[in-house]
Amino acid sequence: MKNFARSEMADAPSSLLPFLAVLLLLGGLPGTVAAHGTTTGGLSHWHGIALLVLGALIIGAGILAKRYDKGALEMVLSTVFVGIVVAAIGAVLFDVHSPDPVYSASTMPFPRSLYPFIGAAVGLSTIVASFFFGWSRWPYRPRYTFLGMLMGGWILYPYIVPGFASKNPLGYALVLGTPVAVGYVLWKDAGEVLQVIMDDTIARRFGVGIGIVTGLFFLSITGYLSFFPEEGVPQQIVITVLPAQYQLVVWPTFEMLIPEVPFFLALSPGVVVIIGTLSVLVGIQASLIARKWRVDEQIGATMSTANTSAIVGTCTCGCCGPLVAKVAVLLAGPTVAAPLYWIFVDTSSPLSVIFIVGSMLLFTGSILYSIGSVYHPDRSTDIAPVQAD
Repeated sequence: MKNFARSEMADAPSSLLPFLAVLLLLGGLPGTVAAHGTTTGGLSHWHGIALLVLGALIIGAGILAKRYDKGALEMVLSTVFVGIVVAAIGAVLFDVHSPDPVYSASTMPFPRSLYPFIGAAVGLSTIVASFFFGWSRWPYRPRYTFLGMLMGGWILYPYIVPGFASKNPLGYALVLGTPVAVGYVLWKDAGEVLQVIMDDTIARRFGVGIGIVTGLFFLSITGYLSFFPEEGVPQQIVITVLPAQYQLVVWPTFEMLIPEVPFFLALSPGVVVIIGTLSVLVGIQASLIARKWRVDEQIGATMSTANTSAIVGTCTCGCCGPLVAKVAVLLAGPTVAAPLYWIFVDTSSPLSVIFIVGSMLLFTGSILYSIGSVYHPDRSTDIAPVQAD
């Protein structure tokens, strides 16, 4: 594991450069940017859409090349990686330049007074369902039950400690305990297979690269990382630490603003834990795809897209949820998109927490399902047996 950690650190800079280079290019273009919905150097949300389409085409070309054995695996994975980087930058550009509609309370799908009842009902239901379903389906794997109940506690937490939730030790325990619980489940049920995959240099590099791009994407979409100038910000370098709430509790948040670049970064332990966990899970998913393709190549098997499509679909659902509201505004208009806007943007909505919790469970479950450890714990998976280089 120590060798893997050192290799991962060595692989990271090369995986990071394409994403940062294009963002710096876009952010450094002449012109001014106000809030979302304006242009930078002539760029608009349509340029973001164009990059999204281009990225999708590049990814499709890479998958077709693998499907019909038209190139070396390294070239195929590099093509897919470039396509993902281009698509991620397009999504960020679309988010930055898409207009932010202003909605009144009358457009809410249900009043805020129902939020506590919705959150409490979903949280309790998750806890109860995890207990009964976990013990009945996997009686010898209580870790599944515990993980599900922990995620239910996330949803329920703001409503069982009202008024003190933002600084309660229980909230910090829930957030900091989540990556530990997820890691323990993966270690117990997927550790051996993942070790084989991580020993595969090609699969590891692809997974590390995708994980880094995912982390940068989440930071950019949520506004914690920006290479775009905005109006109303100080015109001098600002470095400070301020308390800010992120996912259940208040964290000390490091903020850095360099307007000349332009560059903005905000990081807190909560941001690192949540986005880091999601990024690692997506990176593992990517390494599973790369390893599966590598095994197919070495044994001369025809590529099946079923498992790959399931993994990609899972990652897409988890990563692109925050963009749903803006896409709906573009396609259907602000009136039709109002409910989605409130679901994903309203910080007091329990549905935003449900989305985070659901993404973690979805990613973790997809990894376990992909290697067959959930339904066939004693069966050797076809991802691992081929000797790694």
